[in-house]
Amino acid sequence: MLDFLKSQGVSDRIITEIEQFRSYYQLGEGLESRIPQPQYRYYGKEVWEEAASALLSGENLLLVGPKATGKNVLAQGLSNAFGRPEWDISFYINTDAGTLIGADTFEDGRVSLRKGPILQCAEAGGFGILDEINMAKNESLAVLHAALDFRRVIDVPGYEQFHLSDATRFIATMNYGYAGTREINEALASRFMIIQMPVVSKENLEQLIRDKFPDITKEYAGQFAQLFEDIRKMCESGEISTKALDLRGLLAAIGLMHNDLPVLQALDLGIVNKCFDDYERQLVEDMIHVRFPGDLQRSAIFAG
Repeated sequence: MLDFLKSQGVSDRIITEIEQFRSYYQLGEGLESRIPQPQYRYYGKEVWEEAASALLSGENLLLVGPKATGKNVLAQGLSNAFGRPEWDISFYINTDAGTLIGADTFEDGRVSLRKGPILQCAEAGGFGILDEINMAKNESLAVLHAALDFRRVIDVPGYEQFHLSDATRFIATMNYGYAGTREINEALASRFMIIQMPVVSKENLEQLIRDKFPDITKEYAGQFAQLFEDIRKMCESGEISTKALDLRGLLAAIGLMHNDLPVLQALDLGIVNKCFDDYERQLVEDMIHVRFPGDLQRSAIFAG
């Protein structure tokens, strides 16, 4: 990952500091498997530099942006670049303190604390990914306030006070567009450095596709990137919802094509069928049919 950052033009000073961070904070036993190995890479020098600088300064990050801007890809990439174990914590409406911190359990004839993912991450010096943090109730997140600010502690009623490792960082993500999301309060927002994630450019998306499928032709990498850009424009203009704007779906569809599934069928599975409104699905389908002929063969898309 550090070689990738160099290729992106990230500051040599930042890369050197990441290397020093990795050398200074050693991994605990058995935690190597928790370091993520990202399937995709996030392209964007400025965002990488902002994110890395914040983490090196001991800050936590909040990545804010619409669908398909690479929030989770960047979060995984940061955990990998810093060489830290990762805990993924998904938020939802019923998330409570017990879900995050832990709860009582009966073991060996006595009551003990079954540590939750936040507590495990805090003690191990991990990177905690707080996914869609604005889906949880604000009152349930109040338990994180002392962990996320200068105190860096977690008080568990009935147990001792837990101190965060100096290596621990939290990276939260949020998307205003999903059902069930809400505003996070100012007290929580003030505990993060906030990055507004930019829309993935056509050029960067094309590079991402070529990284994932090295044998794809330049022409069709560009065609798929342009298709995604066209869908985005339709979403922004209000013609369709964001259901078809699914980058994971597009990449999965290209993977199906690589395994010999006909192009239009693969795009139906990965993109078109994400639309549950008949009119919307027809619009997306028509756009695909204009760009990709029905008799398109795998040999035209992939060189190998």
